[in-house]
Amino acid sequence: MSPSGKAAVTGVGDTDYTRDAGGRSVLALQLEASLGAICDAGLHPREIDGIVMPIASGATVAEDFVTNLGIPDLRFSVATPLGGAGPVAAVQCAAAAVAAGLCTHALLPLGRTGRTGSRIGARIQQMPQFRTVGEFEAPMGAIAPAQYYAPMARRHMELFGTTSRQLAEIAVTTRRHAILNGNASMTKPLTIEEHQASRMIADPLRLFDCSLESDGACAVVISAADRARDMRQPRVLITGMAEGHPDSPSAITQRPDLTRLGLAKAAPRAFAMAGVTPADIDVAEIYDCFTWIVLCQLEDLGFCGKGEGGAFVEGGALGLDGRLPVNTHGGLLSQAHMAGMNHVVELVRQLRGEAGRAQVGDAEVGLVTGYGDLGDGTIAIMARG
Repeated sequence: MSPSGKAAVTGVGDTDYTRDAGGRSVLALQLEASLGAICDAGLHPREIDGIVMPIASGATVAEDFVTNLGIPDLRFSVATPLGGAGPVAAVQCAAAAVAAGLCTHALLPLGRTGRTGSRIGARIQQMPQFRTVGEFEAPMGAIAPAQYYAPMARRHMELFGTTSRQLAEIAVTTRRHAILNGNASMTKPLTIEEHQASRMIADPLRLFDCSLESDGACAVVISAADRARDMRQPRVLITGMAEGHPDSPSAITQRPDLTRLGLAKAAPRAFAMAGVTPADIDVAEIYDCFTWIVLCQLEDLGFCGKGEGGAFVEGGALGLDGRLPVNTHGGLLSQAHMAGMNHVVELVRQLRGEAGRAQVGDAEVGLVTGYGDLGDGTIAIMARG
């Protein structure tokens, strides 16, 4: 009954990623990206019969797409409200739905006006987990995401000797990739020295350790694998997927291990479902709200041991010609903060060979992760079909 290989990504689309959407609403941005993805798949909007809403923006519901796209027969709709883990959770949900025959073509739209509209720092205080966070961390002045994750990074440094310069390797590499992308907010080269000279946001996280606030949208279409054989684009099969949650409690500073995320539970299940190991991965799009979160996920995914992430990322290891090309579009750090749905779009383009100057040679198997709401982790492994 495994859903492995029974669903494929058949369409992707995105808007320009900017710091000002020019007054366009989140829904307008999502509709633009959705039409792009549907067209990319060679479909008409009336053929969409499933919608999975990641709810990272919280701005729209499935009925908005039924009305505006003219979808006549929506058979499946659901939301995956896991913050930055939501888009990859949406991939898992849509893949399971088409594998079960509940729908044939599912649309996954996501849009944000994070620069000109609602900021992430405001959203995090509305999460259910904030009741616990509010008890332990808020009285100490922690009210923004960087303040919640900084203790995790500091703990890793104290335990394993990880340095800020090693975190800088991640920021510098993803900036280099963003410059090659053609649709990225940050296009000025960044050096390790510039990273080290940037202002401190929440010790040890500096300005360039932190993701962007962006306006824009992207969307994905997931179809039943047998139907995808005859569609416009080469199939990108979803071969492994999983979701994991961190150890209790929600308050990060009260956990027994600050350096282990929910992804550590999900990754082994996804690799087993896909029948591959970390050594088989050609390209990885890893959720990067902060550089530290990338480093921690590399460990929890099994690319290196716990505590070895700092050494792993040194020397250009994450570059296009490195041992593991990571965030080839620039990620949330330098392309745009689309809550990670842009990571899904980029992985599909890499596996199709459509990534332009940032293309990884002979990319056949890749993975994408999500991270959200204080430690939730999601993963999808994909392969050329």
